[in-house]
Amino acid sequence: MFQIQIDGSTKHFPCAPGDTLLRAALRAGIGFPYECNVGSCGNCKFELLEGELQSNWSDAPGLSDKDRLKNRWLGCQAQACSNARIKVREMEHYAPVHLPVQTTASLTHKRAITHDLHEFSFECDAALSFASGQYALIHFSDVPGPRAYSMSQGGGSRQRLDFQVRLTPGGLGTQKLFSMPLGEKVRIDGPYGMAYLREDAPRDILLVGGGSGLAPMVSLARGALSLHTRPFQNIHFIYGAREARDICGLDMLNELPLWASMGHYTPVVSNASVDEVLTPDCERGFVHEVVQKFHAHDLGNMEIYFAGPPLMAQAMLKLLVEHKVPMNQVHFDQFY
Repeated sequence: MFQIQIDGSTKHFPCAPGDTLLRAALRAGIGFPYECNVGSCGNCKFELLEGELQSNWSDAPGLSDKDRLKNRWLGCQAQACSNARIKVREMEHYAPVHLPVQTTASLTHKRAITHDLHEFSFECDAALSFASGQYALIHFSDVPGPRAYSMSQGGGSRQRLDFQVRLTPGGLGTQKLFSMPLGEKVRIDGPYGMAYLREDAPRDILLVGGGSGLAPMVSLARGALSLHTRPFQNIHFIYGAREARDICGLDMLNELPLWASMGHYTPVVSNASVDEVLTPDCERGFVHEVVQKFHAHDLGNMEIYFAGPPLMAQAMLKLLVEHKVPMNQVHFDQFY
């Protein structure tokens, strides 16, 4: 076990061989900044002042050549080879609500939600506590690097974890998951993510999802409607898909207590042909356009969560900035 000292601070944390500095810091309750957790975004950069490290992914896109010249590393990829001293901008905002843990888990169940979106259930050796909307990292034995997937259940302490995952053409992680036989084991590490339910926020909730972004949005709806004291009156759930056959989620929402009186579901199809007949409640276009159409006047009075493909997330963020929505009311995890 190595000790990592944060420069200019009395704080330090242990880092086990094979763990990354980011995840070790979060396990110790330290607010180490991060977003994607898989090497793409660069938000977990830090500077190595003393000690020796190695990287899981030396060519990770989150790190530039200029960064490397300045001895900067990615927290989500760096492993300690000795005690070390680092310079990082610790932020209390990133301190974990639940400390991440690692556990072995077995695949126990899988079911199709759509033709390419399936739900996978894993039974963990140890319970994992998480907040609604968070994700975990799944390490497959024969796939390099972990994959980040969101739990679809409401938050709590759970030994069974459900993930709703869309099959990605050419994606090693999803191809492995979709072909995995029941009983096969993986290593799960979590929870992570900043787009978790703010239970005391006194505003209506807007949930916007696309593709595999269904899972965290369903988790948030489940968590919000399980609150005994609800600081909001309505949940608006907008789900976008390319084709009508990809629309899903309403059956899960209809099972929730009070959904019929507090919930509003709007499906959106972006690639429907002009002559294709859609259900009366289905919109054509992109989710951010539907958000603009129905909620432009009230965005500043909402707690907003979104998850989906990068282009969808970028369009949503641009829209919210244009409407001057306070960023402390906007919650999303950055994936690539």
